[in-house]
Amino acid sequence: MVDFEIVGEAKYKDFGRNNFIEIARKKVVYGEGSDGQEFISISRGYYASDKTKRYNKSLTIPDENDVKDFIAEFIKST
Repeated sequence: MVDFEIVGEAKYKDFGRNNFIEIARKKVVYGEGSDGQEFISISRGYYASDKTKRYNKSLTIPDENDVKDFIAEFIKST
């Protein structure tokens, strides 16, 4: 069984009427005692009527400096 564990703290930004973006560093956990690979997860979601978070889209990027720099530079330039 594969699980995903948040490493550190997830950051959230609300936008629009009922939406949010979550950015977190996550780790793949294959089983007890495994040392999984880390990656960056960017997820979009919304708040349900009972105020719980619901996720509907997600993007993962490798935890490599050149990839993170490329994405950050592109976003800042648009």
